Amino acid sequence: MIGADSEEKSATGKIVAAVAVLVVLVIAAATAYAFFVEPERIEVTRHTLSVGVNKPMKIAHITDLHMRAFGTRERLLVNLVTTEKPDLIVITGDTISEGSLELAAPLLRQLAAPLGIWAVRGDWEHLNHVNDEKAFYESVGAHFLDNQGLLVRDDLWLAGLDDPFSGHADMTKALAGAPAAAYKVVLFHAPDYFSEVAGLFDLGLAGHTHGGQVRLPAYGPLWLPEQGRRYVQGWFSENRSHLYVSRGIGTINHAARFLCPPELAIIELRPN
Repeated sequence: MIGADSEEKSATGKIVAAVAVLVVLVIAAATAYAFFVEPERIEVTRHTLSVGVNKPMKIAHITDLHMRAFGTRERLLVNLVTTEKPDLIVITGDTISEGSLELAAPLLRQLAAPLGIWAVRGDWEHLNHVNDEKAFYESVGAHFLDNQGLLVRDDLWLAGLDDPFSGHADMTKALAGAPAAAYKVVLFHAPDYFSEVAGLFDLGLAGHTHGGQVRLPAYGPLWLPEQGRRYVQGWFSENRSHLYVSRGIGTINHAARFLCPPELAIIELRPN
């Protein structure tokens, strides 16, 4: 009996050790994937809305680039946008993580759209005390909107706000002069602002959350930023307004993404 017990304990010990090794290997593989694979795999998501426009429009929505260099991910983004041939490109803030907006110049100079490239400020631009955004974006063939709006086409008003979280968003100013019949698209960074302004426009585009960046099965995001906890990713509707929150391109705090790949959102507006 003693010998049998000893053999049973030995077998159990080997099983426990094997399970422990397997768990370590799974964790190591998941970590490697999160840091080196998923952050470089941009997912193109496509969405179609039947709305009050006179003819179709394709919008490429880019957000949270958090650029540090023009690397593999940024080259892929340029290729994806170029392939999509959007009518309009919009960038909803956090173009950089630190330093100067010039870090983003190599990417932005390679983007083009018939109705232009339009950008707004995020909280990281405020954090880095970025100045003269208008001049920078003009230098790379883009446009900067700071609580401003305009007709980019006779049936579509495009407005861009200062970051609602770290700055001073002014929706009234951004919509001033907008024709009543025009379809109104508003760009802003922090999505939780939507609860305050839903009903004043048709479509809002935002970022800021990174979709949580690291998400665990049956749990969800490990972390979310302030003003990005109510509307985390995807579509939301309130008071006849729609909001799309993109997971964005870059990363913050750490370079990992897990079950939350970078996203280039392509939104097609079609006449209803």
